[in-house]
Amino acid sequence: MAKSVFMRVRVAALILTGVGIVLGAVPAQAESPGDSLSANLKVLATSPRNFDALIAAGRASLALGDSQAAAGFFGRAEEVWPASALPQAGMGAALALDGDGAGALQYFARAAQRGATQSMIGADRGLAYDLTGQHALAQADYRAALSGRDADEARRRLAMSLAISGNKAEALTTIGPLMARGDAAGARCRAFILALSGDTAGARAAIDAAMPGSSRHMEYFFQRLPTLRSDQKAAAVNLGLFPGSGTQPAMASNENRIDSIQQWLSQTAQPQPQPSIAAPQQGVPTRLASVSAPARQIVHAVPAASAPSRVWLQLASGSNPSALPQEFNRLKSRNSDLFDGISGYVAQDGGRSRLLIGPFRDKGDASIFAEDLQAARITAFPWTSSPGQNVSKLPGQ
Repeated sequence: MAKSVFMRVRVAALILTGVGIVLGAVPAQAESPGDSLSANLKVLATSPRNFDALIAAGRASLALGDSQAAAGFFGRAEEVWPASALPQAGMGAALALDGDGAGALQYFARAAQRGATQSMIGADRGLAYDLTGQHALAQADYRAALSGRDADEARRRLAMSLAISGNKAEALTTIGPLMARGDAAGARCRAFILALSGDTAGARAAIDAAMPGSSRHMEYFFQRLPTLRSDQKAAAVNLGLFPGSGTQPAMASNENRIDSIQQWLSQTAQPQPQPSIAAPQQGVPTRLASVSAPARQIVHAVPAASAPSRVWLQLASGSNPSALPQEFNRLKSRNSDLFDGISGYVAQDGGRSRLLIGPFRDKGDASIFAEDLQAARITAFPWTSSPGQNVSKLPGQ
């Protein structure tokens, strides 16, 4: 995946990741997410259906901010053990990381049906609730997760959810234990709490205390944050998703996902130069990107009211369809023999765009080819289109 995806942050246990409890072929706590991913990929190279390694690789991908790869691993894990709660919880966490709270909640419901407890999935399901404006439910989940392995993450998210709900005092009290032990991510979280509460001056001071001189880069963010809906606030402070005057936030392409806010959150003690956040053009939703998006190819969907339900393999997904042709061409150029004669397709599914190949006769055939792709270190998983759903070829295919 693009280097920028890995820089997108995990912020030393910031506010992005966690599946609750995870079975791993390599203990996640003993190594960095990157090392864990590498180790489990080695396991999967010789044992592609190793459930523990799939879950651990998915978890590591989440920690690295790569929700697309995580979804691929969790999708394959579900095929190996459909009755387990872990793949469903992982898929929910991946969708929440992408900002799709409603879709995430469907997976968390399935995880709960398969035995996942509130303390296991609360840190991630709480984020999904926050993203859909259900803040009381979010806070109940976060509180349950305070006794689990994601306690610090749950505490940060709880504090920001309380601030979103207008409870500044309790939010600051909640984050207090992390501040007392010098938790850097907690300090950044405190700045967001102040900004969410309308205390712009306090937020600036908190930022500059953590990283001198950085508050000037956040001016536009602070001005707009109090005016957002509560669900938009949750997306902004947790994921860096920030709407313009449109109704939906938009992600930059994978090649351009280094965000000014994620960059700021992930800085360590030494401040580094950052570009200022400029106001978005009128009518254009934006993801506070620190670099300009490239010229965009538009993926035109072809009406297909009578299209049957079909089985595909998903290679990638995201909120920006313009990034998909470039991603498909990159994969094809590096694996020309494997992709010989294969065209790329795109499907719109809610607020997400899915990069697909196929269609396949059935899920079994799709899974066989997915294993061939895995041998080339390309993660893919079966996805079935709904009857009548538009699935169109990428431009130039």
